[in-house]
Amino acid sequence: MFGDLSGMMGKLKEAQQKIEETKARLNTVLVDGESGNGKVKVTVTANREIRSVAISDELLNEKDALEDYLIIALNNALEKANEINEAEMAAAAKGGLPDIPGLDMFK
Repeated sequence: MFGDLSGMMGKLKEAQQKIEETKARLNTVLVDGESGNGKVKVTVTANREIRSVAISDELLNEKDALEDYLIIALNNALEKANEINEAEMAAAAKGGLPDIPGLDMFK
């Protein structure tokens, strides 16, 4: 019915390993976001973890502007990181999954 079940299980293990390797690699891919003409800069990993936040001294006394710029910069960086993450994880999953009829969600 399913053909070579042990071969299929081996391919699933390979796919899982590729996905784990991709997750580890994505921790090293850094994505920047900024707002306020560079007054606020953030760096996140492609796994969407914040690594750094840099704020211009001139914003330290402007709480409302700082909060707005920080939200914009974080959303900008996280959007870019999400695009990279989704593309890389889909490629890792697609490359390692066995050919199961009807399971073409990554194609």
